[in-house]
Amino acid sequence: MFSKHYIQQIEDYFPVIYPTSTLPALGVLPHEIGLDRLFKMKERDNLKIVSIAVANFEQMEQFVDIPDYLGDFLNLFSKGAITCILKGKKQFDSRIGGDSIAIRIVGHPIANDLLQKVGPLTATSANISGMRTVYSCIEAAKALGLPIENSIDVTCNGGKPSTLIRCPVFLSSSGGHKPEIVREGIISKFEVMAKWKDLI
Repeated sequence: MFSKHYIQQIEDYFPVIYPTSTLPALGVLPHEIGLDRLFKMKERDNLKIVSIAVANFEQMEQFVDIPDYLGDFLNLFSKGAITCILKGKKQFDSRIGGDSIAIRIVGHPIANDLLQKVGPLTATSANISGMRTVYSCIEAAKALGLPIENSIDVTCNGGKPSTLIRCPVFLSSSGGHKPEIVREGIISKFEVMAKWKDLI
């Protein structure tokens, strides 16, 4: 599935296209060189942070403090449906949020296999602002001017993005310890809050 060239590009901090449950993602290892290349390619303002995709909680723990309840909470939803904003382990590059990291355990099996092989990658949409939406990873690579070898021949299903939640440190029903819905996506605010109450 993953060519030597594709993996080598990732290891050398070059952007690649990989599939997610909705749309193709543009991924680089979240280090300065890779982020420089990604932001230049997307013509993206440095103030607009990108999220991180991981394969599992072990990878997530490299970046953020994981609340005790989080595993049980995420298990209430389909895999990849929730992106969590959590406190960073340290001050990271500001383009991935500094000390507040948006991070998601991916649901797409190919993406999960890739991340297990190469480690966490950025998870931003594979397009330039204003560019038409494409579902084919190969077509996304062409539109961004990437060699098709930096992509995978997979077409994504489309649909709503993950729901972005700022997660509290503690499991509680009090105002300061409830999830904050930053972006409503495939999971509605109502469903998030209902599942939260089920945990308490």
